[in-house]
This record gives sequence, C-alpha cells and structure tokens, in this order.
Amino acid sequence: MSVLFALGSLCFAAAAVASQWASNPRPSIDVTFFVGSLLFTSAAYLQYSEVVNVERHPAPDGRRVHWRPVSWEPRRIDWLASLIQLVGTIFFNISTFAAMKHGLSTHQVNGRVWAPDVLGSVCFLLSSELAYAEVCHKWICFRGSSLSWRIVALNLLGSIAFGAAAIASLIEPSSGEPVSARIANGGTALGGLCFLIAALALMPEAAIEEHAAQAAPADL
Repeated sequence: MSVLFALGSLCFAAAAVASQWASNPRPSIDVTFFVGSLLFTSAAYLQYSEVVNVERHPAPDGRRVHWRPVSWEPRRIDWLASLIQLVGTIFFNISTFAAMKHGLSTHQVNGRVWAPDVLGSVCFLLSSELAYAEVCHKWICFRGSSLSWRIVALNLLGSIAFGAAAIASLIEPSSGEPVSARIANGGTALGGLCFLIAALALMPEAAIEEHAAQAAPADL
C-alpha cells in the first residue's frame, strides 16, 4: 500500500513539473497522470480493505474470520476516511482518463476533466481531515513528535494543495486557458510531494506498530 501510494504520488509530482515546462501538450504527461491515478486507486482500496477487515473482537472458538471486500460502517471515522478517499481516487481516474483526449472544447474540458478533478480533490480533503481528527481525537491539534500525526498532517497539506491546483485549472471560456497554470502545476507538484513523503513514512509507522504488538504479550 505504501509503495503504491508513493509511486502514484511520484507520477503526479513528476507530471506536474513536466507540465510546467512543456511548451505543448504531451501525451506522455497525460498518461503519467492517469497511471498515477490508477496507483492511487489500488492503494486506496488496499487501505479501505485493511480498515474493513481489521480485527476488532476475537473470533469465537478461535475460528478464522473470512476476508470481506466491503462493509457498511458509517459510524467509524477510519471507515469513512478510507471510503471517501477511495471515491476520490475514482474521480481522479475519470478526470485523468478524459484529459488524455485532446481537441475537446472548453465546455467539455471543464465538464469531463475539471469537474471530476474538483470532486476528487474535495474527497481527498474530507478524507484527510477525518484521518487527522482520528489521530488528534479532535479536529485540530499539534503533535510534532508523533509519526502518525506527521503523516496525517502531510496528507492534509497535500490535499489542500491539490484543491488549490484543481480550482486554478478551470479553463476560462474567454481565453481557453486555465485560471493559473502555474498554481495548478505547482499545487499538484506540492501535493504529490507531500503524499510521497507521507506514503514512505507509512513503512516505519507499520514497523513501530508491529514491534509494539509483538512486545505487548511480554508486558502482560
């Protein structure tokens, strides 16, 4: 999951930087964005599946609990965060896939590319804030010494950057150009970098949690 998130983030960051310096639209950049979105969706589903199948109570008689592909647990904040994130990645799939087709009118670009991009960014922002609140046990806190806090804070910052990029990428009918290509590319690159660092940090966080779980029986 960490590797998939990291690779998807790298695709978005690299494609955004390339877009800023490219003089003309290049299919390779659009494909990179699309591949990145698919990696995001794969990682997001793994995270959702992990939340769905987490062991909350010991199985009766020691029986093994079967894997579940989906569940309905809207009262769990981690379930909501992971589901909303997964939905957001699907919106990015739609947006980046549509962006690979050139020759669209301004209205078509705004409807097929920009609109799902904004919806995906909103989903990421909501998901990141829910994850942040889960770690803080309230909406806002500062725990710089906590690795988990730094991860959710980076994801929240990346989501804000993605949101700014989405707004700035709206195509103006009068000029046929985005509101601000520089903000759109810069925000996407910054968001991708934040997501990349947070994704890589998931590995040491998992190692810490595994070590704690192994040490717990010895302390009893």
